[in-house]
Amino acid sequence: MDIVLGLQWGDEGKGKFIDLISENYDITARFNGGSNAGHSIERNGKRITLKMIPSGIFMNRVQNVIGTGTVLDPVSFKKEILNLQLFDASLQPENNIIISRKAHFVLPTHKLLDVFMEENPDFTTIGTTKNGIAQTYSNKILRQNLRIGDMYAPDFKSRARYIIERDYKMLAAGKMTLPILEEITEEFLDAVDFLKRFRCTETEIYLNNALSEGKTILAEGSQAAMLDIDHGTYPYVTSSSTTAAGACSGLGISPKKMGEIYGIAKAYCTRVGNGAFPTELFDELGDEIRTKGNEFGSNTGRPRRTGWLDLPALKYAIMINGVTQLVLTKADVLSGLKSVAVCTHYESEDGALETVSGTLSENTRPVLKWMNGWEADFSNMKNSSELPVELTEFLSFLEAELGIPVSYLSTGPGREQMLKMK
Repeated sequence: MDIVLGLQWGDEGKGKFIDLISENYDITARFNGGSNAGHSIERNGKRITLKMIPSGIFMNRVQNVIGTGTVLDPVSFKKEILNLQLFDASLQPENNIIISRKAHFVLPTHKLLDVFMEENPDFTTIGTTKNGIAQTYSNKILRQNLRIGDMYAPDFKSRARYIIERDYKMLAAGKMTLPILEEITEEFLDAVDFLKRFRCTETEIYLNNALSEGKTILAEGSQAAMLDIDHGTYPYVTSSSTTAAGACSGLGISPKKMGEIYGIAKAYCTRVGNGAFPTELFDELGDEIRTKGNEFGSNTGRPRRTGWLDLPALKYAIMINGVTQLVLTKADVLSGLKSVAVCTHYESEDGALETVSGTLSENTRPVLKWMNGWEADFSNMKNSSELPVELTEFLSFLEAELGIPVSYLSTGPGREQMLKMK
């Protein structure tokens, strides 16, 4: 099993890379998160954002697994499937999507609770996507939730109605403006009926049997390492494990079966929502990079915060995940700048830090190394020999600092705009 992970704060371009290499695998499998993900893919001049659906969906021979470690909102999933079929009518997602019976349902009141906590001054505001992900994982841990396999039970609808109504009453007591209870309940139950069109099974058994048969699996992570619930910049993190270890637990596959671990990183950094961001740019250059790189949340549309590449954070992400190959994206966005900066270490009250942990402070001061910028038309490049010398020097510097090869370089948003370096 190979794994693709984001190494920063998300939005690194995982969907594009998975879409590109998934043709080399028999199965792609999502192992964490839910509809808070947003993997954007461009095909035939059109762009689509996948949330729950694995990014190998465009390869007809590839099976796409939504694993046990995920949480699934059936209403969002139904909309995503219908949108996918409008995007490409030739696809038959009912034939190549498999869902874990042990994945957990996102209930409509989970999303309402998310909104309530984000807007209530009694709670910490972290800038979530308001998709109910944290509330679902919380109820999973509390053993109070419904799982996908439960939808086949004869009392499922009554159980779902009871939980939704219970949560609704609690929110009403908090004086939240709410949609009509019966409407959101029926929308949820209708979407559950739609979900029954898809194969739901014990995916850990399916995946391990596939490996025993010699089939290949690509595990797809959502969000990114610095948003991991345990190792990220808490509390401004996601609610699941985004690491290579999370791929094993989220899919039920032994760590002994891990192969290549591809880490995706941008040539600069972005972040959506609150939280520490030492290299953040607050000037016109930050705005220019945001506009040129189309740095707006694929899920929420929110403007992303932009900043220089952060090596201490990147070293940390590579370390905890055991990354074997680096995929660098959006170097083309920086084309035209006379110079670019890289944060080599931090200065703090405790001295210099070269590798940062998830306890990154708002007061951490970045130390920048400035390098010559590059200028080139990346749109039609087919070989790494065409790269400007300044970019080649930039890549060599990264490899020396990080201790792993830059195996792929993205040269644009298109599916084929990816150079294999080594």
